[in-house]
Amino acid sequence: MDTIFWDLIDSPIGRLLAGRTDAGVCLLSFGWEPFDGVHDPDALTDVREQLGEYFAGERTSFDLPLDLSLATGFTRRVLAETARIPYGEVRTYGQVAEAIGAPRAARAVGGALNRNPVGIVVPCHRVVGSSGSLVGFGGGLHRKERLLELEGALATA
Repeated sequence: MDTIFWDLIDSPIGRLLAGRTDAGVCLLSFGWEPFDGVHDPDALTDVREQLGEYFAGERTSFDLPLDLSLATGFTRRVLAETARIPYGEVRTYGQVAEAIGAPRAARAVGGALNRNPVGIVVPCHRVVGSSGSLVGFGGGLHRKERLLELEGALATA
């Protein structure tokens, strides 16, 4: 794995740990766990700016290169499908499973999204339970709810 350049970014839903390699953004998480890397705020300027625009309601999609090199084939398929969910809309875990050709894998989709290394940018908060309930968000359901409120998606959840 390439060197990870990281910084902490303040947001309306709490501090985010952001990381990138030379290939792209590889980490955006609500938790902070020590890892080998280089603290370099300048390497995350575009991430900080785009997140600021998103939280201000000025950005509905991200234009950032991603480095998902540590994700498995199944997880990559789940993340790619999740990245296609439009701003302000939601899908169920079952719908994501169906879309990747694994209609019986809703629970596995949930597991893959629980390990989403680049939350918000790959919008796993837009995936809800089969009844539309807000379930299964590694950053906490209160954050999932805030993100969906920001996007105006709760009425469709």
